[in-house]
Amino acid sequence: METARFPEGFPTRYWHKLEGGLVACDVCPRRCNVREGQRGFCFVRGNVGGQMVLLSYGRSSGFCIDPIEKKPLNHFLPGTPVLSFGTAGCNLACKFCQNWDISKSRDMDSLMEWASPEAIAKVAKERHCRSVAFTYNDPVVFHEYAVDTAQACHALGVHSVAVSAGYQCVAPREEFYRHMDAANIDLKAFSEAFYHRLCGGHLQQVLETLHYIKHETRTWLEITTLLIPGENDSTPELEALTQWVVEHLGPEVPLHFSAFHPDWKMLDASPTPAATLLEARRIAKTNGLRHVYVGNVHCKEGDSTYCHQCGQLLIGRDRYDLSDWHLTPQSACDRCGTRCAGVFEASPGRWGGRRVSVRIDG
Repeated sequence: METARFPEGFPTRYWHKLEGGLVACDVCPRRCNVREGQRGFCFVRGNVGGQMVLLSYGRSSGFCIDPIEKKPLNHFLPGTPVLSFGTAGCNLACKFCQNWDISKSRDMDSLMEWASPEAIAKVAKERHCRSVAFTYNDPVVFHEYAVDTAQACHALGVHSVAVSAGYQCVAPREEFYRHMDAANIDLKAFSEAFYHRLCGGHLQQVLETLHYIKHETRTWLEITTLLIPGENDSTPELEALTQWVVEHLGPEVPLHFSAFHPDWKMLDASPTPAATLLEARRIAKTNGLRHVYVGNVHCKEGDSTYCHQCGQLLIGRDRYDLSDWHLTPQSACDRCGTRCAGVFEASPGRWGGRRVSVRIDG
């Protein structure tokens, strides 16, 4: 039976009562204390009738079928289509947000379409999407909607993917990643000062999320860092970031360095030169990371996957289009037999770089 609509908000699990009619949200480290009729920092979780509810449940900002590589995930079912959606709201305040029109929207009624978890899963299956991605804004803030949708997808054999900044409390994090098959986490910088000044958050909780996903779950993990000139692209910071990933997560975790373009509250900042991304890739590989990619620029070498043992091209990519495929059915290099970490099938998908809008009613 399909989930009913919740005009007064969907009852949530992670909150507790305080004195004076306040309720405290326990979903993310902000732990907003909210009075009756008010909303938390994310704008989509609020106090209604003395309980914390999710006001964006079932209300999406729109649906598109994308290549899985756009999330970006290069080692999870390459070449396959993913049904992508988000809602309004975010629990960070990144001044460089590339999706600010969605994540910071306050016009929820005009922005969103109703879609139940069951309807999303059904359309994903009918459109031959191998997975559904919670993206565009952070699924941490629509936790219950994402978890219910993941469960509905799994019932039909469709995978679930989270694209998140990883700013999450322990208990909801544990529930959330029980239902996620893959995740790309934004490691926005390797500096507490950067997180505090440009994101309104803290670095340590993100590092804890990364460590948890890698070592306590079966969720396939990749990481993205958007490099902003003069803010998080210095050699010492890139050395520290990549060394931390190798030491605490392992050399097989793919890392994507993505180019910044001026947006939202950082319109005066400079775009990231391609040379900066390539230097970051060099540093990461020198420090032992096996799979390092560059994004938002055209670079076939930086898009493609290579065997870390013999250097053989395993998966050739030109942006989102796959060309070469040199993995065996056992996900190993067909030259030297070294296994490539990831979730692969015997042959790649053929979705390519298409982006198709989808309407879901129900």
